[in-house]
Parts: sequence; structure tokens; C-alpha cells
Amino acid sequence: MNDTRRAVLERLADGPVPGPELADDLGVSRNAVWKHVEALREAGFEIDSGDDGYDLAGVPEYGGLAVEFGLDAPFEIEYHDVVGSTNDRARELADEEASDVVVLADEQTGSRGRLDREWSAPSGGVWMSPVLRPSLAPASVPALTLAGAVAITDAAREAGVPAEIKWPNDVLVSEANENSEDERSESSGVSPNEVGRGGKKLAGILTEMEGEADRVSWVIVGIGVNANISAEDLPEGATSIREEVGDVDRRVFVQRLLERLDELRDDPESAIEAWRERSATLGQRVRVELPDREVVGEAVDVAFPGALVVETDDGERVRVHAGDCEHLRPV
Repeated sequence: MNDTRRAVLERLADGPVPGPELADDLGVSRNAVWKHVEALREAGFEIDSGDDGYDLAGVPEYGGLAVEFGLDAPFEIEYHDVVGSTNDRARELADEEASDVVVLADEQTGSRGRLDREWSAPSGGVWMSPVLRPSLAPASVPALTLAGAVAITDAAREAGVPAEIKWPNDVLVSEANENSEDERSESSGVSPNEVGRGGKKLAGILTEMEGEADRVSWVIVGIGVNANISAEDLPEGATSIREEVGDVDRRVFVQRLLERLDELRDDPESAIEAWRERSATLGQRVRVELPDREVVGEAVDVAFPGALVVETDDGERVRVHAGDCEHLRPV
């Protein structure tokens, strides 16, 4: 949203204002004011014209300009009703030197999760990918994934959902641990009925970056949240805000999420501390699958910039920087 159009909205939100007065206040022509008002109407804003002037009567339910209006964070929103992948589009923008642009979509048709796993992204969810250029060393970038998880969790909790974070990037709604028939559990000496997800998956994050050894060029924090989605459209083991507490105002939800991400993105230590406070993993017995082995023990901490610290049964403390983590039932 350009600055003049934003200023027009802010003035209209304060009550009716005559066109000539608005033009004088903004230093533009009356015809320019009319064009901005018409453009805002086309974007879905309800703007009444009366004897007292223009008045903002309603804000669109969702969309780029709707999210930008009232957003207390320096992001520009590029909105799509349907897109293949918000991360793919964000990479295109990053290659064009974009910064602080958020690709937001109502539906994705080619979305993916970690390790190229399929991710369902139907209409009604929150699918977005902020393009960031953080002032962080490359080694600190994993903290941005934790910051994203905190931002999702806080926005979900504000909406009434008791969300928690499962290391490293899943946001869950806790429930009794579900049994798993994962055959891999037997190979590690953990019986199938000891394995549990720890809750139903509400959201996930896929972070991508480009840079050099000493410099980050860009980071994309791909975020997917099952917001206003019904149970029949969710994969097994997932939940949504709709299923937990009813529909959420996605415009407000996205605003709160982005505002929290903005607070944390250049402060990795605060992001990690906030992650600890919202963790469903710390204090749990876990199994982390690595390319060459499995680590089983109690998750005791998260170390900078996001490594999970697992204390094994023989007392060894192992730092795991990446891997699939499963919550286990206590021995």
C-alpha cells in the first residue's frame, strides 16, 4: 500500500472527512483523493460518501490491503487468492531484491513441508512467506524458525487455542499422546505404543535462506497455519483453529503473527527464551532420528541458535541441530 493511500485510510478511520479537507491535509488534488477512494473501494473497503464527506464503513475480511491496514509492523503484503507456493513466489521476490514483503495466499496448490513432504493448504488457512534480510550471521538464522513458531503460537493463543511448540518447527494443540505403528520404533528399542506426536498439528514452518559464509542475503520463513478449515479437509493428525475454537478473524491473526515476528527477528536470544516458555518438547522423553543414528533421551534444553539438547539414558548430553523428533511416553 502506498503512503498516500495508507494516509487516506487512516484519516477515514477517524470519522467522516470532506474530500477538499482530505486533499489539503495530504497535499494532493481532490481528483487524486477520489482515485484513491475508488481504488480502496475496488479492494473491498466500504467507504460511504455523505454530506459530511467520506467515511470508512467496513474493512475487507482478508487480503493484502486489509492486512496492511492497522498492521503495526513494516511489512508490505502481496496477496493471492490462489498460488502454487508462497515460498516459491517469495524466492522470486527475494531474487528481485525485495525486503519485508509477505506473500500471503488463501490457498496453495503446490505447497510442501520439510524434506519436501506434502502439505495440504486449502482455502481458509493462513499460508504466507515473509521475505527478510536480517542483520544476523548465517549461523544464527535457525533462530528465525523458532521466532516464527513463537509468533504463530502467540497469535493462536490470542485466538483462544492452547498451542505449544514441538521442536523444531511444529505448532501443536496438546492432547493425550497418540499411539503410532511406526516400525522404526522397534529398531531403536522403543515399542510402538510408547511413541506419541504430543498433540495435533496446527501449523508448520519451512525456512529457506541464501547467503555466503559471513553474510545472509535473504531468509524466507514459510508459515502454514490451519485456520478456518474443517476436519474433513485436514490430513490425519492435524487440527485447525476452526475445529478448536471456531473461526478466527484471519486478518487480525496475520497482523498479530507478523507483529510478533517483527519483534523477535533481530533478537535471537529473546526468540529462543520465548520458545522455551512455549515448548511442548522440553521435559519430554524424545527420539530424534538423524541420518546415521537415533538419539533417545530427555529433551532438557534448546541451545543457541536452536539446537535441541537431549540427555540420553547414560547421561550424555547430545546437541541435535536438525532431525525428526518424536515424543515418547515416559519409561
